[in-house]
Amino acid sequence: MILCTGKAKRQVEAITESIIEIGYQKAGQKPWKQEGCNDKEWVILDYVDIVVHVFHGDKRDFYTLDTLWGDAVITRISD
Repeated sequence: MILCTGKAKRQVEAITESIIEIGYQKAGQKPWKQEGCNDKEWVILDYVDIVVHVFHGDKRDFYTLDTLWGDAVITRISD
């Protein structure tokens, strides 16, 4: 699972588009399913083996997906 956060709806859209584009260029993969692209609050890109969540603002803090798998290794990458 990959979790990303954008500070504005446009940034959520740009992150989502980049993930889709790079995933196709590097691995020839397109998301099997995608949800939330219209409202840009919480976008889910399902690649079957990997699920990418792109959140807007405080949605990530509200849903706290980071805490669902307490034994998972967390790697933080920030700007």
